[in-house]
Amino acid sequence: MTSSNHPTTTQKRKKNRPSSTYRVQVRPDFPLKAAAELTDYLADLGVSHLYSAPLLTAAPGSQHGYDVVDHNRISPELGGPDGLRSLSSALRKVSLGLVVDIVPNHAGVAVPQANPTWWDVLKHGRESAFAKFYDIDWSRGRLLLPVLADDPDALGELTVEGDELVYFDKRYPIADGTGGGSAREVHDRQHYELVNWTRGDSELNYRRFFAIVDLAALRVEDPEVFDATHAEILRWVREGLVDGLRVDHPDGLRDPGGYLQRLRDAAPESWLTVEKILEPGEPLPRWPVDGTTGYDAMAEVNGVFVDPGTEAFFDTLDHHLSGTETTWQNLVHETKHRVAVELLAAELGRLARLAPEIDGAPRALAELAACFPVYRSYLPAGARYLAQARAEAGRRRPQLISALDQLTGRLRNPGDELAVRFQQFTGAVMAKGVEDTAFYRWTRFVARNEVGNDPARFAVTPGEFHKGAQARQQDWPATMTALSTHDTKRGEDVRARLAVLAEVPRDWTEVVRRWVRAAPLPDPSLAHLIWQVAVGAWPITKDRLLAYAVKAAREAGTGTTWHHPDESFETALRAMIDKIYDDPALHREISDFAASITPPGWSNSLGQKLVQLTMPGVPDVYQGTELWDHSLVDPDNRRPVDFAARRDLLARLDDGWQPPIDETGAAKLLVVGRTLRLLRQRPELFTGYRPVFAEGRVGEHVLAFDRGGVVAVATRLPVGLSRHGGWHDTALSLDGHSWTEVFTNTGYGGDRLAVAELLHTYPVALLVKE
Repeated sequence: MTSSNHPTTTQKRKKNRPSSTYRVQVRPDFPLKAAAELTDYLADLGVSHLYSAPLLTAAPGSQHGYDVVDHNRISPELGGPDGLRSLSSALRKVSLGLVVDIVPNHAGVAVPQANPTWWDVLKHGRESAFAKFYDIDWSRGRLLLPVLADDPDALGELTVEGDELVYFDKRYPIADGTGGGSAREVHDRQHYELVNWTRGDSELNYRRFFAIVDLAALRVEDPEVFDATHAEILRWVREGLVDGLRVDHPDGLRDPGGYLQRLRDAAPESWLTVEKILEPGEPLPRWPVDGTTGYDAMAEVNGVFVDPGTEAFFDTLDHHLSGTETTWQNLVHETKHRVAVELLAAELGRLARLAPEIDGAPRALAELAACFPVYRSYLPAGARYLAQARAEAGRRRPQLISALDQLTGRLRNPGDELAVRFQQFTGAVMAKGVEDTAFYRWTRFVARNEVGNDPARFAVTPGEFHKGAQARQQDWPATMTALSTHDTKRGEDVRARLAVLAEVPRDWTEVVRRWVRAAPLPDPSLAHLIWQVAVGAWPITKDRLLAYAVKAAREAGTGTTWHHPDESFETALRAMIDKIYDDPALHREISDFAASITPPGWSNSLGQKLVQLTMPGVPDVYQGTELWDHSLVDPDNRRPVDFAARRDLLARLDDGWQPPIDETGAAKLLVVGRTLRLLRQRPELFTGYRPVFAEGRVGEHVLAFDRGGVVAVATRLPVGLSRHGGWHDTALSLDGHSWTEVFTNTGYGGDRLAVAELLHTYPVALLVKE
């Protein structure tokens, strides 16, 4: 029996389980010292744990920390060991814990001299003591580094300075005994070869994180590499500085289950969550963890506030605007296939070389990856996904059936190197093909284009939501739930407002058809995305909207790309954004329409926030989202947060202020703070799950559930409710006890509670049984 299953250990792990977390983007301009200064505010807000971005030393100036270069020390830019000790001390003083993000899959190599293990590999090649740290295919010759300009004479810019080769601002080591002669001659003697940056996708011989050449994959399946890259992290755990770990991107690992068991054995009492992206309906493997980081819950929460009856309107509108008609499934196949054969051509080639006996292996492997229905399998578990991919690939490419059959025979074998690497490959193909491409091309209703969701799933019914929540309570009660993260495509309040469009499809059709004529763009699908984002985040500055539009266009890859920006297309894109702000009539119409959907958007925001905070699991609050937060994709969602304003508003609430639902967002802060405090102070009230159904003519506009002494009540589809003239006779049947509503401090009793009375002040309520 492993330590993770020992009863005493399990009890301690439950004790360390957060009631809630608050995500803080610690970075050089917001270091550990700044985080420590938040602890009294977070304690007052009601969270139990601060949840931090990665703390190990990252590439110089890193704003996110996922490009770790030194696993042996806390980043000096964040405050170093003293900074962590100070943060830990500040947290303990107010009885808070700490959860830290860790990055086992890859390391940063953009600045070689900053990463001592990578530097040593460059200097000593396969003889380096650290050669086993990185997943390098040495059979292909020298280690290729795609850093040179797209110029046949780029190597002529190399110089020798001491024992280093220098290419502009980049430095590389010179192996002992290989100096002398011209810089090019010295270069040709090294264990690495500097090549044109465009060769990275097709010829790279080290595994990367997705298609990012600056992030080299680590081999943590090797016990020595695991120990070296986790010693500092596990020291924090042993010394009680850290209570929980969030594991970044486990799907990139060779053996996620084996890695997580090793981590659990090393940290048996820690709360462990994994950034595992589950497709709708896909179960989490029975790993020794407490759950995911919450994208699965987010998809359900967002979806239940969308009107399921208007999907056909958006299909028609999308067809009219784009002039094309395709299914989500066909689009995803197209984008995933392109990623497999272009962006990840180097990885595809490495796979194909493992099957030289199979004619057509590269094409068949790309087709299987494009048809794979989930991120990856974990053989022997998940073999059914390979069967599904094989069937679909055969349907699409019957000429490849022979190769497909030969490949799937090998890909089912967990001990086959081809099968192992194919599992790593499909996750990268899915992430780049769907999240980073298809989400920017499929734009019929972008409120649902979010990590962990299938955008073809237009909405979630209350019954589907309750079924998912009950399963979560039974199977993963300590999993994280989320509404916003540093990786979401749009912030939670943007999505909540966009959900209103599903209730006003005719109004939206009328205005957006007029706007696309007033400010045209050569790519009509992208234009529809930008118009939705504009009204979802309005008012938004021109600089922010333009930055988002350029990123979205390059991710979509239809009019312009990251590798080859199209100047004429991006000029047209800037002209479109300029027109939004420079044309007074258009600007006023956008403002008016956004204003019309803002109040029901506030209702959705409060509803989805209350549901996320009270449903089974451990809720996370992303920094700043306790007020209205209309952030977009990163780096927009990493902007500084005005914590002083939040402190002041929280103090006013504690003084008895009953805020209106308005632009300040104080009503959301009230909901977040009161709910988090109840979670922390009365955990025994949140140990079950039972749907509560409203009776009456508009009962479908209520989403409610009982957690075992607390009943959460939220308004669904507020525009439709207003068309019905309000709640009328709608009532909740309770059990006859006395109840106190937390947000208004109002007492209620009896068997039937009128919803109109309960939701008179706010569109949400939280009832506590007395």
